This record gives sequence, C-alpha cells and structure tokens, in this order.
Amino acid sequence: MNQEPGVALLVGAGDAIGAAVARRFAAANYKVCIGRRDASKSSALIEELTRLGHSVQARSTDVRKEAEVQSLFAEVEREMGPIEVCLFNAGANVSKPLLETSERLFFKAWELACYGGFLVGREAAKYMVPRSKGTILFTGATASLRGGKNFAAFSSAKFGLRAVAQSVARELGPQNIHVAHLIIDGGLDSPEIHRRLRERGVDVASMAQDSLIKPSSVAEAYWALHQQPRDAWTHELDLRPFAERW
Repeated sequence: MNQEPGVALLVGAGDAIGAAVARRFAAANYKVCIGRRDASKSSALIEELTRLGHSVQARSTDVRKEAEVQSLFAEVEREMGPIEVCLFNAGANVSKPLLETSERLFFKAWELACYGGFLVGREAAKYMVPRSKGTILFTGATASLRGGKNFAAFSSAKFGLRAVAQSVARELGPQNIHVAHLIIDGGLDSPEIHRRLRERGVDVASMAQDSLIKPSSVAEAYWALHQQPRDAWTHELDLRPFAERW
C-alpha cells in the first residue's frame, strides 16, 4: 500500500460499524471523512479522533440523492485529497410481515441500501478509475444471501446491493480497483441490537462472550481487505460469531 495514505470516505457511517472503521483507518494515518444524513451525530467521534491528532471530518449527505452524493465526493477530493478507500454502509434493517409492507416502505428500503450503494459506487469509480487505484467496500447482511420471514423489503434491497457490488467488482477489478462485499451474518454488539434483543425477551447480560460481532472486528476485516495484494483479492467475505447458526 501507499507510504502516504490518502482519504477514507465512509458513507452511511453510523455509530457502530462506521465509527469503528473510522477509528481503524484514522489509526493508520488516513484522513477520514464520515458521510451520513446528519453529520452532527458524529460530533463526539470527531472530537475523540481529533484529540488523538487525526484528520477527520463529517458531512451531511443523503445517499438517495444523486446531487448530494456527487457534491460529497467533489468536496472531499477538493478539500481533503484523493479518495483511496470508499465504504458504503447505509441501510435500514426493516422487518415487517408481507401484508404490512407498504409500497413506500419497500421502496425506501431499496432506495437506501441498493440505489444509494449504486450512486456511491459509481461516484467512487469516477475518481478512482483515472488513477487506476482504490478500494470500494460494501456492507452486506444475512439478508444479502437469503430472504427471511418478514424481510421482503430489506432482503430484496440487500440482494440488489450484492449484485451491484459483484457487477462493479467484475468491471473495475481489471482496472486495479478492489471491490469487496462484506456479509455481516450475525448480530452486532451495539446498543441498537441490544435494545432489539431485550424487546424479544433476551437477557443480553447472560449471553456467551463473543456471541455478537464487535464493530471493531468488522473494522479489522475491512482493513485487511484493503491491505490485500492484488494477486489475491477477496471479493466477498462473511463474518459471524462462533455460536451463530448458519
């Protein structure tokens, strides 16, 4: 990899996986830009990393809007430097019975997870292809592989994103752009997942250690993918806890 790392642009970077990836790439001396719908939600993370001497920013971006995605990339390239790594991490885990899944809900799930991924991937390619260098990363889920009960909207969106990632990888690989899709097949060790488990009557405190995926472990997987030599690139990697049934 480069002696002088460039910029890691993390789109749809929330407080779990996105924040962990920001910390991992910042620790490797990358300039980090976090793009999310409300950038102010990353203010604590920005302060944390800035105190440690890292160069990090956050920008408000709606990944469903082409003009906003284009502006994000243009501003980062102009103000921070060449984007070497781009992560697309947006998507809402929607669970609804089929008869309660409205047209609006179905479309919004697809628009955020699939269409947004297409816009971000295409824009990343626009800057990386002329330089013949870069890594584009997509976050998938169990729903990327199978459509579970009550997940018609979310699964179709994640299936679609997986197809986008495969198509982009096959097109851009020969141009020296590494495209990888990471399937998170298990619960994430995060406040939101803890809340959902408690709502289902699960005693989170009694769960076996390491039965949920730590965001830092996901970040390490993304870092490893970015570091791979081009004679042995991985396109798809799945992560799950030791206790997960699959």
